[in-house]
Amino acid sequence: MSRSAHPAGPRHADVLTEGHYSAPAADLNVLDEKVWARTVTRDADGALTVGGIAVARLAEEFGTPAYFLDESDFRARCRAWAEAFGPDADVFYAGKAFLSRAVVRWLKEEGLNLDVCSGGELTTALDAGMPAERIAFHGNNKTVAEIERAVGAGVGRIVLDSFQEIVRVAHIAQRHGVRQRVQIRVTVGVEAHTHEFIATAHEDQKFGIALADGQAAEAVRRALSLDGLDLVGIHSHIGSQIFDMAGFEVSARRVVQLLTEVRDEHGIELPEIDLGGGLGIAYTSEDDPREPHEIAKALSDIVTRECEAAKLRTPRISVEPGRAIVGPTAFTLYEVGTIKPLEGLRTYVSVDGGMSDNIRTALYDAEYSVALVSRTSDAEPMLVRVVGKHCESGDIVVKDAFLPADLAPGDLIAVPATGAYCRSMASNYNHALRPPVVAVRDGEARVIVRRETEEDLLRLDVG
Repeated sequence: MSRSAHPAGPRHADVLTEGHYSAPAADLNVLDEKVWARTVTRDADGALTVGGIAVARLAEEFGTPAYFLDESDFRARCRAWAEAFGPDADVFYAGKAFLSRAVVRWLKEEGLNLDVCSGGELTTALDAGMPAERIAFHGNNKTVAEIERAVGAGVGRIVLDSFQEIVRVAHIAQRHGVRQRVQIRVTVGVEAHTHEFIATAHEDQKFGIALADGQAAEAVRRALSLDGLDLVGIHSHIGSQIFDMAGFEVSARRVVQLLTEVRDEHGIELPEIDLGGGLGIAYTSEDDPREPHEIAKALSDIVTRECEAAKLRTPRISVEPGRAIVGPTAFTLYEVGTIKPLEGLRTYVSVDGGMSDNIRTALYDAEYSVALVSRTSDAEPMLVRVVGKHCESGDIVVKDAFLPADLAPGDLIAVPATGAYCRSMASNYNHALRPPVVAVRDGEARVIVRRETEEDLLRLDVG
């Protein structure tokens, strides 16, 4: 089929009159720098390149779908966060966004700490050489085995998430003959402006111990009474993909109030406050994320102001960016399979991946951008929905976007800002093979997480 042989879907002039969609970019060949990794550009032939390598070459060598991660960009973002907060604060990369042994080594080399929330993440961190004292261990239901491993390894902090866990960690620490450094995670009653499933500081959810009704204060009393624990601070995380700093201001005020109550009741000033992560990134041109130095100044100013008002020493601040570091550094490359125009609606573009490599659209109603990357086109924009190959009507990668009307099977398209929560939440639904993660830097590409094979699937099926 020629590139112009299939009937095109509605052009942008048709859909704009409905008032539901933003106008397409003036030139679909121009890349919005906000949503792409820093070394991404187009070469003289119009093909997308990353780290100096064209996507056609990457697709030929590594196949599709695949995640391509700009290592230089990742490292630069690590340095930017470390420099923004300086030596008097701690930056913990949130490993749940995406973790591999290569990533752990990059973090170690760039001076960041690491936040893990499962035994598997802890194993990966330790195996790749992250010093245990630079690891914080999260989770609302850590198993006894996971706590044993964390305490035995000497992790720098365990974040306590319930009254049962306070006792559990204390007993295990005593058995190991250590005083485990801990923080207490509190829910501060802040309704972050984000999706319901990723808001984590309102009281009606599974994380943390509520400030309401004095529960957090009681948790502090119990932690301070147990010999196996060294309570060093309070932890608060209000949600994810947040752009507005107002929620952090309310959270900091309420955490500082708890620190004040601790001082007044127990005569001690806890030395640490962890404000979590959740800072947003640009998935589309309409998103406007803050730079690390802006975030650092805003959080520092908030905490300092609240502590001065309460006549407290300003505690050491910790933050936990995950998405904000790895999210923008990667894109997912797909090959177009089938194209189905629906007259008066949109054109459905099916790719060789889908919800098995990016569940966020189905799970969070997430918005993404998309671009034709194997070539440029002067064709008119058409409204598309990029969908996967799975047996689910909700198998959507990009809900509504514009691609050139001459898009054809075999073209390569890419979805940027897929470094966070895509490979880490990938699945084998329909027995799909999870894609590889390929790090690209200075004209070289190497696999850091290999593509699954059918042999991998069969190896686990022992029936």
